[in-house]
Amino acid sequence: MPNLNCELLDLRALVAVADGRSFNRAAERLNLSQPALSRRVQKLEQAVGAQLIERSTRNVRLTAAGQQVVPLLRRMLDEIDSSLVGMMADGERQAGRITLASVPSAAVRFLPGVLPEFNATYPNVRVRILDLSAVECAEAVRTGEAEFGLSLPIASDADLSYEPLFDDPYGLVCRHDHPLAAIAHPRWSDLDTHRLVTVHRASGNRTTLEAGLAAVGINLTWFYEVTRLTSALALVDSGVGPSVLPRLACMGPEARDLTWKPLYEPLITRTLGLLRRPSAPISPAAARLVTLLTVAWQDHQPEV
Repeated sequence: MPNLNCELLDLRALVAVADGRSFNRAAERLNLSQPALSRRVQKLEQAVGAQLIERSTRNVRLTAAGQQVVPLLRRMLDEIDSSLVGMMADGERQAGRITLASVPSAAVRFLPGVLPEFNATYPNVRVRILDLSAVECAEAVRTGEAEFGLSLPIASDADLSYEPLFDDPYGLVCRHDHPLAAIAHPRWSDLDTHRLVTVHRASGNRTTLEAGLAAVGINLTWFYEVTRLTSALALVDSGVGPSVLPRLACMGPEARDLTWKPLYEPLITRTLGLLRRPSAPISPAAARLVTLLTVAWQDHQPEV
């Protein structure tokens, strides 16, 4: 039977190493020497009875056991931190922290307008935003690293619930001086002769778009492939070529000098919505933030 007699700082030490993937960064974050940090991690490994961190000259990563333990410790530490901060004087506006996961386009578009109103009600609640891919959002909510997520639909998952909130159409994005910008109502066939920029196949945006096109027998020729939507916008802005991206991704500062137009016949959309863990009710502060985001999404759906 393993000896589970360990200190709170031992738990923080392991989570800090996992978050920073570095003993050096974790030691600086916790104001410990590296030998002291290593001793705390080793103490925890002895208590658990398994190696949790793999160390090499270049890399630090979690073992299989570590990947199971760290999400549990992270949730426990978040709950402890929130409890220690306690309640505000009026007994209603609780201090603490909310962590949410969001695909970058949703975070950039809606959170800046919503957070001031949220802060008016919960001035002492800190908000931690994880900018992640759709797959990473689901994993962050599943493991408890995030209370909820703003993301694309997920495959059937007993651990998660998904509530659709917002339909976001795909369209042509190009520079103002590109020949396609002169077409008032571009169609998919107008893209046939152009070298298009796209995100890679692992992206939920690419999967959703290609599924919609395949349903009507349209096959686009992608020439340049990147990992993130922001990288696609950078290539479009540099003049490399046009792209097909969701409207929300083109409403941030990265696309201020670009043109976005919906593509019809068919109009293809992606759905953004709310990811939760049904087994873990969200806090009152997080519920308030969800309500504000829902209202913002409903109020900002322009006509296509």
